[in-house]
Amino acid sequence: MAPHTEQLTRPAVQLRALTRSFDERVVLDGIDLDIPAGQFVALLGHSGSGKSTLLRAVAGLDHEVTGWGSPLLERSRELGGGQLSAPDRVSVVFQDSRLLPWRRVLANVLLGLDGREAEQKGREALAEVGLKGRERAWPNELSGGEQQRAALARSLVREPELLLADEPFGALDALTRIRMHALLRELWERHRPSVLLVTHDVDEAIVLADRVLVLERGRIGLDLAIDRAHPRGAYRRQLLSALGVTQDVR
Repeated sequence: MAPHTEQLTRPAVQLRALTRSFDERVVLDGIDLDIPAGQFVALLGHSGSGKSTLLRAVAGLDHEVTGWGSPLLERSRELGGGQLSAPDRVSVVFQDSRLLPWRRVLANVLLGLDGREAEQKGREALAEVGLKGRERAWPNELSGGEQQRAALARSLVREPELLLADEPFGALDALTRIRMHALLRELWERHRPSVLLVTHDVDEAIVLADRVLVLERGRIGLDLAIDRAHPRGAYRRQLLSALGVTQDVR
């Protein structure tokens, strides 16, 4: 019992001196970051600031990073040198759903899993995201929002401790995005994984996250805790200022 309690108190993400360069250009410059278990964090920054690069490093998809880090709750490991691999209980959601067009929806959700227990969990995950009854549908029969719901179900069925989302709603229309925001927040409150959400949308970050980071010149320039009882406008102005926007057009 005690080890389980101790495990829950450890950070879901712990990075020290994380660095990534492309040729002579330093994209991530010695980043230190801790994300406690169960926290919802949004990452903002200009295009090309390294947001997706940081997320890929945490996911174990980039073997050229250097530094020290633990994307796992269970143990830490060295970054770089081919030693960092994606941990079993980390799920990634991308901007496009990446559903396989030749597999039906339930088969997409269960990709890499098998057995009756897995199938039941897949059906339950689809029901959670509002796709009950669409198990036998083909991906091209789903709307864009439904495809992203299926992608969320595919992530949740693995019961991740850490959910990484790389602008998952960027391609959706405004109304669908609002619905997906409500869904993601509801699912997070129910399952409580740690979440690192990459977004370029200040309002999306404020609506969804408990903490917002701004990546600037390869470093975290602002680390802002979000209090839901506090007016959003003040947070919006602070984040826009950190991004170099001096006039709010809204």
